[in-house]
Amino acid sequence: MSTEQPNSPLHGITLEMIVTRLLDHYGWEKLGKKIAINCFIKDPSIKSSLKFLRKTPWARKKVETLYLRTRFSKVEGKKLQAKGTRRRVQG
Repeated sequence: MSTEQPNSPLHGITLEMIVTRLLDHYGWEKLGKKIAINCFIKDPSIKSSLKFLRKTPWARKKVETLYLRTRFSKVEGKKLQAKGTRRRVQG
């Protein structure tokens, strides 16, 4: 049984891409205020956030919802593509 959802607005977008784009847009401090979860507040990193979000469906849903509601500029999207999706950030 296939779990693909081609009509989903998140189809083809990885959790790492979502977190990275939100981080580039908001930064850790604002992200922690918008979604009050420790992985964004206390010693945040992409790696620890991904680990937590993959194990915690309610938190992942909040992050996905914020991603879908955020208005990203086209310039911001181009910068992200130029950098690639992998990024280390110390907060």
